[in-house]
Amino acid sequence: MAKIYTKTGDLGETSLWGGERVSKAALRMEAIGSLDELNAWIGLVRDQSEDGHEKDVLLKIQNRLFVVGALLADSRNKASESLKIEQSAVEELELEMDTMVDKLPELKHFILPGGHAEVSHVHLARTVSRRAERQTVRLHDTEKLDPLVIVWLNRLSDYLFILARKRCQDLNVEEVKWIPD
Repeated sequence: MAKIYTKTGDLGETSLWGGERVSKAALRMEAIGSLDELNAWIGLVRDQSEDGHEKDVLLKIQNRLFVVGALLADSRNKASESLKIEQSAVEELELEMDTMVDKLPELKHFILPGGHAEVSHVHLARTVSRRAERQTVRLHDTEKLDPLVIVWLNRLSDYLFILARKRCQDLNVEEVKWIPD
């Protein structure tokens, strides 16, 4: 059996798709790391769901996060020949949000994360999604990426906000409203 450790990263560098060596602290690697963290949170959110359709959507999101990670790991844009985020992926998230919002009460307050552990997990995923988006935007500012990657990441954090609201409803817990003192 092959060993998982290669020792090639022991001095703080890693390889991108295509073999280019970069610092593990590079912005590209920060963004990829946030995508990986987000994928783990979404896995937890998916594992907690009892809704088959929701689980399918979350699994599709996890797969697309791998695509985004591969695109970011490809500084030479070779992966974009076979891997990409399509406009249809953005539209799928929008449709999912529209479907959930139709069944939720009107939002009249800011919402604080919390109310139930499952809801909090979705909010944690949402905040990591926002961080991954910010890091990807910073990378795009210096090395042009497919703009649909950024659009999709933006919709994903919106989707996760709506999903947290839906989880409150599904669990029959009240959303924690922000009421300023």
